[in-house]
Amino acid sequence: MKTRSAAALIFVFALAALATACGDSSTAASSVTSIAVTGTVPAVGATSQFTATATMSTGSTMDVTSLATWTSSNTAAATASGTGAVTGVGAGTTVITATYSSVAGTDAITIP
Repeated sequence: MKTRSAAALIFVFALAALATACGDSSTAASSVTSIAVTGTVPAVGATSQFTATATMSTGSTMDVTSLATWTSSNTAAATASGTGAVTGVGAGTTVITATYSSVAGTDAITIP
C-alpha cells in the first residue's frame, strides 16, 4: 500500500513539474520596442514608397509597412497614404510617422 501511495505521489509531483515547465515565460509573445521609418524623399508631384520596420523585444525585426498607420505632419509638403506611399505636394519640411502596435517611428524629410 505504501509503495502505491509513494508512486502516486511521485506521479503527481511529475505532473506538477511538467505543468510548470509548460507555463515558462520564455515562450511569451514578443512586443514592439521601436519602429524605423525609411524612404527616398520624393520631388513635388512624385511618390516614393516608405517602409516601416519594427524591432521586437526579442531583437528580431519585422516589416510592418502594410500594417502601420501612416501620417504626415505637414500635408502642404507631403501626404502619406495608408500603405506608406509618400507624395511630394510642395516645397517644405514634414515628419512622416508610422505607428504600429501603439509604437511610432518617424522620418523628417524636406521636399525640395
